[in-house]
Amino acid sequence: MMMPSRPVGELLREWRQRRSLSQLDLACRADVSARHVSFLETGRSTPSRDMLLHLAEELEVPLRERNALLVAAGFAPVYSENELDGPRMGAAREAVELVLSGHEPYPALAVDRHWQLVTANRAIGVLLEGVPMELLQPPINVLRLSLHPEGLGRRILNLEQWRAHVLTRLQRQVSSTADVTLAALLEELRAMGAPSASAEPDFAGVVVPLRIQTPRGIMSFIGTTTVFGTPVDITLAELAIESFFPADAATGELLRQAAAEAARHSDA
Repeated sequence: MMMPSRPVGELLREWRQRRSLSQLDLACRADVSARHVSFLETGRSTPSRDMLLHLAEELEVPLRERNALLVAAGFAPVYSENELDGPRMGAAREAVELVLSGHEPYPALAVDRHWQLVTANRAIGVLLEGVPMELLQPPINVLRLSLHPEGLGRRILNLEQWRAHVLTRLQRQVSSTADVTLAALLEELRAMGAPSASAEPDFAGVVVPLRIQTPRGIMSFIGTTTVFGTPVDITLAELAIESFFPADAATGELLRQAAAEAARHSDA
């Protein structure tokens, strides 16, 4: 059981402030009085287990941090954390593999909360051709790999725009989760080179593309993110599937050719 480090009221106040809510805002959302919220934050009242989970839900606190709130209030954690390859995660693991394999011949990968690679489909190899093996040793952080000058960074044709997109997305995650590991990763990636002001993501253009030079030619992708809809396990709540779709016909054709070649080699 994790040990509490700070009073639960102090933690609640931080999460409320992180969501830019007043005590009255939170009270209205949670259908309680602002006085009660104030008493909980100052320690004049002790929250029940149900009230704590209710407030955490309204504040969109991540499951891992909800456990920390419970422990700080003297309750046992309620959210489990199982390895994806464990016996209890069979159905979830099958769902992940189904999404990844079903996306072929287009690349897709699954990452954890710190952007560490969990698993990927076979088509991801198209993007990794030519990357030094030392950068592909686990654990692989996909954001670091994408911006590293010896990784994909040297082959991304719109690197400044892509870097701006990555840093903006990661900054939002840090602000939302207060995760210290993500904060350290953000500083590391910023040190690789800050994007110029002119490289800000062009959201008016619908989506930020990934344009990359590969041994097969230039490929252009747009990405989507898939998460589990109603997870009650921390591992699943923190898992995301990043899927890449061809942004043009030429990219789609190159990917289909690569898949056909791989199939011929496997049959040989």
